Formats: sequence, C-alpha cells, structure tokens
Amino acid sequence: MELKDFAAHVIQNFNVNKIEPWSRHFPSTAPKYLEEFRYSVNKSGAVVANLAVDGSHSLYAAGRDEREKATNFSKKWIDVAVALGSPSIRTNISRARDAAPEVARLAANLRPIAEHAAARNVVVHLENDDPLSEDPFFLVKVIRKVNSPWLRALPDFGNTLSAHDDDYAYKAIDEMFAHAYGICHVKDGSVDEQGKARHVDLARTFGILKRHSYKGYCSIEYDAPGDPYKPTAALIDTTIEHLS
Repeated sequence: MELKDFAAHVIQNFNVNKIEPWSRHFPSTAPKYLEEFRYSVNKSGAVVANLAVDGSHSLYAAGRDEREKATNFSKKWIDVAVALGSPSIRTNISRARDAAPEVARLAANLRPIAEHAAARNVVVHLENDDPLSEDPFFLVKVIRKVNSPWLRALPDFGNTLSAHDDDYAYKAIDEMFAHAYGICHVKDGSVDEQGKARHVDLARTFGILKRHSYKGYCSIEYDAPGDPYKPTAALIDTTIEHLS
C-alpha cells in the first residue's frame, strides 16, 4: 500500500478519519509529494492528527554537530507537519554514543525546536519509548525544564511496561498524562525485553487519563504478530467504551 492511500484504507476498514503517519513510511518529503499526500488524505475525508517522527541523531549528544543534526531533523518535520495540516509531531530522543541522558543539555536543545514549532502553530510531543533515552520521568523533567506550552508529553500505554514493573509503569503514565495535551498511544499489551507478553490494565490507564482531564487524540497502536485488523477494531471499540 502507498502511504497516500492509507487514510482511505483506515476509513474503509475502521471508520476512523484521522491518521498518524510514521516518518519512516514517507517515500519523500519533497513539496510535490507532500502536496499529493495531503490532497489524497483530504479527498478521503480524513486529516493527519500527528506525525510520528524518528531520527538517528541525538539531541543530548556531547558533540555539537550531532545535536545540530538532530535539531534540524525535528525542525524539518515540523515544517512537514505544516505542509500536511498536522497540528503536532512526536519527535524521538535517540540515544547518544558519547553521552548519558542529561536533562539540562536536552532541554537546551529542545528549546529552539519548541520555538520553531510555536512560530508554526505545531505542538511537539515526547513519548515514553526507549527505556534509556525516553524514560518517562526523565522526559517529564525535561518538559518542565523547557517550560513551553508547545512541548508536551505523549503517554504510551504499554511501552514502559516493557522495561519496568507495574508500580513504576503506572506511576510513569500518571506523570506523562499530567503533561499531555494532543495525543496518546493506546495499547492493550506489550512485549518485554525477555519476549514475555505484558498486559495493559486499560481500565486503570483510562482512569488516569480521565483524572487528568485529557482531551487529546487516542491513537490506536497494535504491534503484535498476526492479522492486525480484528484486534485493532476491537481496541477501537474498547477505547470508545472507556471514553464514554
């Protein structure tokens, strides 16, 4: 399937008219392709809710050149979001080869990204994904340090369960939702580093979401083996039930 046909496919199969494309699925970011992509999405009756953006350069690296590459990468995808009419992006925090995660350095390099986003009316989100470079408590410290309404948390229901016990994971999701705004990732399970399946307590997690009066999107993310259609549809229905 071509990426530009994905929105129509989602509407047809799930009756959902918003999509969250992944940067690595884009065959091009040239203006002509982005114009075609936006036209195709809009023609189907859908919109882009967020862009999930993954780069390989680190924003907290010791080397300035590495940090500048990471900063320019995020700024580029903010501009892509503008071209596609997306209200936000999720930018990843890649591990650095020459430095451990550091709040002050990461915050200093996220500030110009948040300023670039603010000037273009695009929100930047940070997701609890990589257990080292994107630990949820670390990200919250960074978000507080930057202190910009344009830099927010993107809580993922299952990612932290892959690396930590329940007590840590649900405290983490609570911290993330305290700083969430535009989007979260809904999962009903994850697989830990030993390959063991971990179940997400959806009632507990949606309870946290509601306690923080979260009003953003709930993006359905199913990444287990096998046919994704039936379980994705079931997760959409379950999400609607919990939000009702």
